[in-house]
Amino acid sequence: MLEERNIPIHCVAGVSAGSLAAAAFSSGASAAEVAGIGSAMRFGDVARWTINRMGLAGSDRMALFLRKLLKSFRFEDMRIPLGIVATDLATGEPVVFRDRGEVTMPLRASCSYPGLFQPVQDGARLLVDGAMSMTVPSLVCRALGATHVISVNLPAPGWNSVGANIFNVVNRCFQIVQSRAVQDWRDASDIIVTPEVGSFGWSAFCNADELIRAGEQATREAMPTIEAWISPPSTELARIA
Repeated sequence: MLEERNIPIHCVAGVSAGSLAAAAFSSGASAAEVAGIGSAMRFGDVARWTINRMGLAGSDRMALFLRKLLKSFRFEDMRIPLGIVATDLATGEPVVFRDRGEVTMPLRASCSYPGLFQPVQDGARLLVDGAMSMTVPSLVCRALGATHVISVNLPAPGWNSVGANIFNVVNRCFQIVQSRAVQDWRDASDIIVTPEVGSFGWSAFCNADELIRAGEQATREAMPTIEAWISPPSTELARIA
């Protein structure tokens, strides 16, 4: 929707799976290209089940997947500034990657959902999913120089005990914790786009087209306010994937 309306994007940031979309867009991929690859993606493209005491799946395969998704592989080579957030397992603090360096390791770390994926080693640090310490990275876009921030907030699916498994239980527990955390990201957001995707689970890869349409609809509803920002046209914007 932003491309269709010629809305200028100054920078982009993402946490967890959102970091993949953010990096792809920042590297120069069009929204259609990101949507096409995302719609064809399956869990096995980025992960492999394995026996490990720190997680049930390794994310080594993500490196190959990123070769198809990204057009650039270093922060300094991105078309627009990019921020990726992971979480330091020891301190619990967010770790923000930006400006310089290779993006594959930060992306793997940002997507390393605890319990499911093994943590990613970064020197002496073990890194896990960025959403554990920063639900929406609007403050990262502010730090990258954004004057207006469009945040994307995904509603948590409600609890349903029918057919529930260990992943549903763990996921629900994290949702409860995050819902009670200080949500300073809202104060740093000018608009919060909330697609109606609460009925979809974390593994709903086959529903990609429906998820994309939900995002389009939510953005369409916010477009009058967003378009008002670009008068005069020089206003810079930020979009969070």
